Amino acid sequence: MTLALVGVACARGERELFSDVNLELRGGDALHVVGANGSGKTTLLRCLCGLLSPLAGEVRWQGTAIKNTRESFARDLLYLGHAIGLKDDLLSWENLVARSTIAGQAIGREEAYRALEENGLVDLAELPVGVLSQGQRKRVSLCTLSTNQAAKLLILDEPFSALDQPTVDALCGKLAAHLQKGGILIYTTHQKIDLQATRAVTLDLDGSAIC
Repeated sequence: MTLALVGVACARGERELFSDVNLELRGGDALHVVGANGSGKTTLLRCLCGLLSPLAGEVRWQGTAIKNTRESFARDLLYLGHAIGLKDDLLSWENLVARSTIAGQAIGREEAYRALEENGLVDLAELPVGVLSQGQRKRVSLCTLSTNQAAKLLILDEPFSALDQPTVDALCGKLAAHLQKGGILIYTTHQKIDLQATRAVTLDLDGSAIC
């Protein structure tokens, strides 16, 4: 299992953010994307998901450009953006069902309840997301990790923000389990996080440096 960036450049409007990024990730690898605000972290993650087209170069999944394998790539991908992306007027469990359906991994009420219970949120199941705190909303959003455990590639934009330490620790455990199963993880965070990975890679967009 591989995800490769080949000469990737991205821009915002007419301003080039970074260029000539070359990197290959394999099963068990974790990539931490860092850089100052405005350096292009979210833009890169959206390019890796196929939501944006790079200015130059291409992203390859299993050796094939993702633009040529969108359906199979989408089945293997779970992307959680910086915006929580929940509908305020839907109940917590309804949001999980809706997100799974959009992602092509349809679940029912029972599976949604199970995911909420697994994450200590079953008491929120019948509440509209609009009445929840920011931290509760983030935790409901992260339940998608429980409803789509078949994803091989996780791309997470600031997944640890608005979380208390016990929840951060629990999320780290989930991500470590994903990596141990041979999955790939790409993430951004401003927090100091210790993840157990076969190979931990840092991509600094301020200088497009890889270490």
